[in-house]
Amino acid sequence: MFPLVYFVRHGQTDWNMEGRLQGQADTDITELGRRQADRNGRKLAELIGRAEGFDFVASPMRRTRETMERVRTAMGLPPKDYRTDPRLVEVHFGDWQGHTFVELESRQPGSTMARSKDKWNFVPPGAEGESYQMLLERVRPWFEALERPTVCVAHGGVMRTVFRMVADTPERQAARLDVPQDKVLRLSDGRLDWL
Repeated sequence: MFPLVYFVRHGQTDWNMEGRLQGQADTDITELGRRQADRNGRKLAELIGRAEGFDFVASPMRRTRETMERVRTAMGLPPKDYRTDPRLVEVHFGDWQGHTFVELESRQPGSTMARSKDKWNFVPPGAEGESYQMLLERVRPWFEALERPTVCVAHGGVMRTVFRMVADTPERQAARLDVPQDKVLRLSDGRLDWL
């Protein structure tokens, strides 16, 4: 059985608002994203207080680090007292990173069709492109090594892999899950709940 884990998605970015594929592009959170991070920190303070005994880990990207630091500040904790793990970075969208689907289709009509047919296993073009399944295989060793209660700030793709690993959510459904930026996802006793 997994330990207690609270997952937080990074706050909103400009690229989220524009519908751009961020992947591993290192973007910053917006003012709304900062408020979302603060809200999630206050929620965690309600749930776990000062989180004695908890590990705090984030993806090393700017948007997740700022979110984690705001979460910890809202919890009354030193903002920089956490670690990062590169296995938690977002799925890489290869050559598509930084583009919207409208832009991709206007440049090359029909190019996004294969992804809509099998979003979980689709690998975007480009040497670094990853599928959600490839992301799951990258995240799994980190997830299976968890030994103590944890607060993790990561990305939408990472949380989709958690639903596959914990709840055995079907690939098609996991790939299309809405992952809110203003809620905390709790894993407790094998259950996943948005708070």
